[in-house]
Amino acid sequence: MLRIAMQAGTKTQMSNLMSNKFNVKYRAYYFSLEVIKFAAEFPNEKLYWIISDQLLRSATSVGANLVEAKSSSSKRDFIKYYEIALKSANETKYWLCLLRDGTEINKEKINKLLQEIEEILKMLGSSLLTLKNKN
Repeated sequence: MLRIAMQAGTKTQMSNLMSNKFNVKYRAYYFSLEVIKFAAEFPNEKLYWIISDQLLRSATSVGANLVEAKSSSSKRDFIKYYEIALKSANETKYWLCLLRDGTEINKEKINKLLQEIEEILKMLGSSLLTLKNKN
């Protein structure tokens, strides 16, 4: 993301991009895009169809649930969507670890995706603690 900011040009554009670094919805959206691009590179074999299907479902579910939270009717409902997003992020981590440890897919790319989902998980966990008024 920093590389994009460097190419963006103006100070305003760079400032907007850097502030999005702390926006979990933004991060989840761009993470989903990266997973989609990554899965498109998988070999056309049954094993990868199954894993990519599950990976795509869980990865895109993170952001989708955060968007759904925005239109929730109560704080309890809002929290529930964040909890579902957290569960989806954990599931995404599981599928990425399976790919890393059980296939010959690009380990460097998987590790970058794992690093990003870990950061998203931390952001979601922190948000949930705040929402539930816990420290």
